[in-house]
Amino acid sequence: MERWMITAKSADFNRIGEEFRIDPVIARLIRNRDIVGDDAIREYLYGTLGDLPSWTRMKGLREAVSLIHMKIEERKNIRIIGDYDIDGVCSTYILLQGLRQAGASVDIDIPDRIKDGYGLNEELIARAYEQGIDTIITCDNGISASEQIAYGKELGMTIVVTDHHEVPFQETEGGEIKEILPPADVVVNPKQKECRYPFKGLCGAGVAYKLVCGLFEHFGVSKDALEELLEFVAIATVGDVMDLQGENRILVKEGLKRIQNTRNTGLRELIRANQLEDRKITSYHIGFILGPCMNASGRLSTAKRALSLLECRDPSEAAVLAQDLKSLNDSRKDMTAKATEEAVQMVENTSLGRDKVLVIYLPECHESLAGIVAGRIRERYGKPAFVLTRAEEGVKGSGRSIEAFHMFHELVKCREYLTKFGGHPMAAGLSLEEKNIEPFREKINSGCSLTEEDFVTKVLIDVPMPLNYINKNLISQLSLLEPFGKGNQKPLFAQKKLRLMGARVFGKNKNVVKMKAVDETGYPMEAVYFGDGEAFVQEIRQKEEWSVAYYPELNSYMGRETLQIVVQNLQ
Repeated sequence: MERWMITAKSADFNRIGEEFRIDPVIARLIRNRDIVGDDAIREYLYGTLGDLPSWTRMKGLREAVSLIHMKIEERKNIRIIGDYDIDGVCSTYILLQGLRQAGASVDIDIPDRIKDGYGLNEELIARAYEQGIDTIITCDNGISASEQIAYGKELGMTIVVTDHHEVPFQETEGGEIKEILPPADVVVNPKQKECRYPFKGLCGAGVAYKLVCGLFEHFGVSKDALEELLEFVAIATVGDVMDLQGENRILVKEGLKRIQNTRNTGLRELIRANQLEDRKITSYHIGFILGPCMNASGRLSTAKRALSLLECRDPSEAAVLAQDLKSLNDSRKDMTAKATEEAVQMVENTSLGRDKVLVIYLPECHESLAGIVAGRIRERYGKPAFVLTRAEEGVKGSGRSIEAFHMFHELVKCREYLTKFGGHPMAAGLSLEEKNIEPFREKINSGCSLTEEDFVTKVLIDVPMPLNYINKNLISQLSLLEPFGKGNQKPLFAQKKLRLMGARVFGKNKNVVKMKAVDETGYPMEAVYFGDGEAFVQEIRQKEEWSVAYYPELNSYMGRETLQIVVQNLQ
């Protein structure tokens, strides 16, 4: 069930349009994204690398650069320890390239998702110590690893933390919030309370990039070398689902420009393996095609395979590595589809479907896929969903939530049945004994206050806009709003009383529908829908007129350009 809502934020759209030479509709879209004031609008539309804050403003970066310089001078062995997801791989690669060009003796280690779990552990530190490593630099992890870092310090190691996750804290008796920082030699994280860096939303690769900015300036490395790393900041930012606002928006925009003509052999072969070499690479391609290939290595194998691809300089070898990652991702997609279908059958054919909070046990599902499957189930039923899998020790799972259900707070109420848990309002991870699955399901549902209203999906319409307002100039101006993603959603338009005529299903998987949309005046426009084609055609036959939520675009075919709308929702 859906409820359509029009985003109605006010501003002088005609003035903004005249000031920035944009259509008033574009001005409205910008206001809907809470961009207010001429300076903010100007940066949103035309921001460049020159608008970014200096690395010197981030707490700890000057100290980190000085410390690393000393270690390079002393010829000490440095190890970068990243994470197994796309942000961890990209931040590891950025630091590795940066330190190498600064003259460091450096290598990497990335934990195994299943064997090691997230972030630093004592085994990783002990292994580094035994192999003669003097200094560990973390990226995309470390801020919560106080005990592990204390262990490394006891061994006499130097440790620099670069991270972007929330800083752990405790509340004192007087109600004061006290940060719990790890006992590292230097901690770099813009979310530290005392950090005056103005943008707090960088991903791990963004923080790593800032450190490399400092290193390159200190060692006099060319800016060209620095800019070559931007594409990996962009990949990590989109892949880690960061808000595409402020500095992130500029970093991703600049990175995407460079990906089109990347000099990185591995990335170029990954683009080719996915048949994107003749396409303009957008945030969509990173989020749904290239990024998942890189993430698949950390989910089903080792993230070091993705890093090896980025490091590879031989085209033939890179082509093999890229195809391997694509095949791994194809396998991941098949496994995800199978697990999702199994979960759907359980929801629809058992008493689980009556629950407000879905707790689904899929013992054979690969634990790295639990979060993806939970997300699919949440999207399908509009309910909070936990997917649990059998692990080496007991049961592990991931949850994905809806706006009205604070997942972490609800887990706190069920902690008696959990051996471990953590998370946020919209997502969480948990571990428990198999015998506690049913008590956990009962507990989280018995205390649930969700109503039927909470399960209604809200569709936010930016602008009700008739088809005859669409033209090439408007579509061209829409590109000014890119890149799209979290925090900068792709605009959504709508028109009532459209007839959808002549629908035809295309594609190997029957997932493309082409048709004609005709308004009350008889004005026609080509339309396309992507999804379950046969189900869509059956649906539109149920009545003559529809309210259609859509996005306009230019369809180019055989050198001919035509206006069309991409149908998103029907009502």
